Amino acid sequence: MKKIFAVLSFLAFIVVPTAFAQTNAGNKPAVKYKTPELTVAQIDQWLAKPDQVLVLDIRRPDELITFGSFPVFLNIQYVDLEKNLAYIPKDRSIITVSNHAGRAFAAGDLLTSKGYKVIGAAGSENYEQQGGKAVTKIQKPAPKPVAANQ
Repeated sequence: MKKIFAVLSFLAFIVVPTAFAQTNAGNKPAVKYKTPELTVAQIDQWLAKPDQVLVLDIRRPDELITFGSFPVFLNIQYVDLEKNLAYIPKDRSIITVSNHAGRAFAAGDLLTSKGYKVIGAAGSENYEQQGGKAVTKIQKPAPKPVAANQ
């Protein structure tokens, strides 16, 4: 009986932690960013001060067309952000924007490390889902007509 108990205890010691590890294996650990997520009220307050804030949208053009963005923004895709820092003014407070703020947090931390004043990150979809009204839908440009061969 003692042998069975010892074997079962040993198996429990091995199997239980492995089972917990497998259930969490697909989940990425939460990344901690220093850039805070702004509330709808905070975003609206900053949008009322266009001379003091820069909305930096770091999404691809197709995302801007699909989800819209804030009325006035500078668009530099996240992958191109570091090589385009010269286009970002240092005299403005910056709100970084992506769909759900994930890339916006990373962009905010990068900009802060380079000496920019980042006030926070925003997800345009999160903002709308929480009742924000400032997101403007962007119309996809009409295709250019093909010139006929003459």
